[in-house]
Amino acid sequence: MTNLKRFLAVGASVVTAACGTKEAAGPLEPTGPTGRVRFVDMITDTTRGRVNAILEGIPFGVNLVYGGSTPASLPSPSTANYSAILAGNRTMLLKRTADTTTVVATIGFTVTADQDQTIYAIGGANGSTISPLIVQDNNPAIATSAARVRFVNLSPTAAGVDIFVTAPNADLSTATPTFTNVGYRGASTYATPAVGTYQVRIVPAGTAPAARSAAVVATIASLALPGGTGRTIVIGDRNLGGTPITTFVLTDQ
Repeated sequence: MTNLKRFLAVGASVVTAACGTKEAAGPLEPTGPTGRVRFVDMITDTTRGRVNAILEGIPFGVNLVYGGSTPASLPSPSTANYSAILAGNRTMLLKRTADTTTVVATIGFTVTADQDQTIYAIGGANGSTISPLIVQDNNPAIATSAARVRFVNLSPTAAGVDIFVTAPNADLSTATPTFTNVGYRGASTYATPAVGTYQVRIVPAGTAPAARSAAVVATIASLALPGGTGRTIVIGDRNLGGTPITTFVLTDQ
């Protein structure tokens, strides 16, 4: 953590000098109660989509491409799934990596003590507005014999979906959906499957059982769920918007 703190301190001084902002208590400094925050870039616009995330003058994520998340994008040893952020009202600026004078979005959010949350930046295709979706994450301790998985649907093209987390090559016509009708900008509850390797298949909501196999819009052929872990799977359009539907697996714990 010493190296990360030095990096953040240097980054903060550089950004402050460049932007002329006043010095303030750093949101990444553990001077009081903290919550944990993760940011994910789901901007479907190659012009505005590669971004740096600046949290009140401090680099929070750099050179983030579509599906990229932070703090994992920061230099080693920043390998945590979330960053501890000082509780309170916070502001994040998203700036184009290729031209950091261009702000593509301003995201205001509230950090609550002892609460995990993920901030997704979505939109952008065909010049559309880039906006945030903030999802509260629930990450309790998990027994080593179990795992947790949930889905966040950020694909306007897919719209509502049914999601099957099954043994590999299980017959979808007889399978029970793990989650049903997860709509755009919606987050499922958490499922707690046994430890193992699964296949994920996503179909339009309400697809008749006999038609499911032919209607699959996205697949994860092999999803490993080790004991004591949690995963969030993000469903999105391709990086320019539209099909093919894609997925990203985020490590929660």
